[in-house]
Amino acid sequence: VIIASLTISAVLVFFIVPLTIVFFIYLTNISLIIYQRNSELEADPLSNVWDRARKTIASFWDIYARIWHGYELHGVENLPEGPGILVYYHGAIPIDYLYFLSRLFLWKKRLCLSVADHFVFRLPGLKLLLRVTGVIPGTREECLVALKNGYLVSISPGGVREALFSDESYQLMWGNRKGFAQVALDAKVPIIPMYTQNVREGYRMFKERRFFRQLYESTRLPFTPPYGGLPVKFRTYIGKPIPYDPNITTEELVEKVMPLELLRSLWLYCSSMHKQACKGKFLFSFQTKIAVQALIKKHQTLPGNIWKALLERFDKRRK
Repeated sequence: VIIASLTISAVLVFFIVPLTIVFFIYLTNISLIIYQRNSELEADPLSNVWDRARKTIASFWDIYARIWHGYELHGVENLPEGPGILVYYHGAIPIDYLYFLSRLFLWKKRLCLSVADHFVFRLPGLKLLLRVTGVIPGTREECLVALKNGYLVSISPGGVREALFSDESYQLMWGNRKGFAQVALDAKVPIIPMYTQNVREGYRMFKERRFFRQLYESTRLPFTPPYGGLPVKFRTYIGKPIPYDPNITTEELVEKVMPLELLRSLWLYCSSMHKQACKGKFLFSFQTKIAVQALIKKHQTLPGNIWKALLERFDKRRK
């Protein structure tokens, strides 16, 4: 009995906060359904008719963010007035991104559409919430339509793989994903890098095991649950936009705030490709990766440290 009690207690300690977040997400969807039926709403979930509901949702999550993580958002002035593509690092669970969406809506009354993995749309009981908050599939057509309509569109190229298998070293796991760069070029919009400090210290995944990696690669489903939920300090930083330029050259790219230690990586990257491949989406994609890595290096203790992340809740100098 004692062993069983200790085991249950350990499980609750490790998973209670992630499970609470899941509970609140489903509660939010139930609240939207009640609101829809009481108001007899049949309008497009992205229309302004739903703004009152969106404001209520955003206010709840913003309060949660302030209390549990002392959440701060920096660099909102870097967001373009018109459309653009936000590219961010994916934590074990994207709760920091939910905080960002909430505060952006409260501050600017602006809705940012979110590209999500296919498995998200297969989760039961979240259909209305996904539609009202602007979660879309990552198809080129969907993204181009959203950008044409003036929306910000966000995407994490690492996606679920980065959530599951990155760690406190904050390694980007983008692979060969460059579709977002092609969409930005096609839509002629800027790319804006974004990163949340200490997101891996708040929520973590168990160390990668070959079995779980093979299971994910074969099913594309996240079987490994996140744990933690410690009230570490979260700060989201929005970097300077990378402007659309179809004729960008390597030399011009180097002149743009390029970290010196990454110049060698750029040289090797371009040397391994045809000269023309160093233009267009390949260079745009690489430039974006450099920008996100620069945000991580500037604002994150590497490797991540839970105790330091907790103590930053009391560091008033950083505000």
